Amino acid sequence: MDQSALSLIIAVIALFISIASYIVTGMKQKGEAGTSTSTNGLQLQAYERLVMLTERISLPNLISRTIDPQLSAKEMQMVLSQNIKQEFEYNATQQIYVSKNAWNAVQNLKDQNLLTINQISNVLDPEAKASDLSKHLLEVMMNQKEKALHTLVLEALNSEAKKLMN
Repeated sequence: MDQSALSLIIAVIALFISIASYIVTGMKQKGEAGTSTSTNGLQLQAYERLVMLTERISLPNLISRTIDPQLSAKEMQMVLSQNIKQEFEYNATQQIYVSKNAWNAVQNLKDQNLLTINQISNVLDPEAKASDLSKHLLEVMMNQKEKALHTLVLEALNSEAKKLMN
């Protein structure tokens, strides 16, 4: 074999190595981009679930979904509290995908709603009906000077989700 043939074989081998390296590097980068995309997808789904949770445990929505005129105020208090706790527990795993601030906002909403329900229930007459509790809860919501807490939480969640999409 002469020197020019040997040089040609070495050049072809180098070319194949370069092409293989380029392909492997490209596949690796696509895999990393896919991981980032799938992580963003999981995060967006978590924000969607927390938006749904926020909507479901907002007092107006919760009351309209659970009101039963046959219940006493104390029974309604239990129904509302149980619904909030169940919804929250069902979505607790979403905290690993969202920011600490987002999760804290959702936790604060849950705690504030439970506190409001319990405080209003405790000042009602022992013979009060579910409709009395519901009426008082909605009055408290309507008399707030600032935006309702669930609205603020929704705005925070939407803002963080939009940052992920940009």
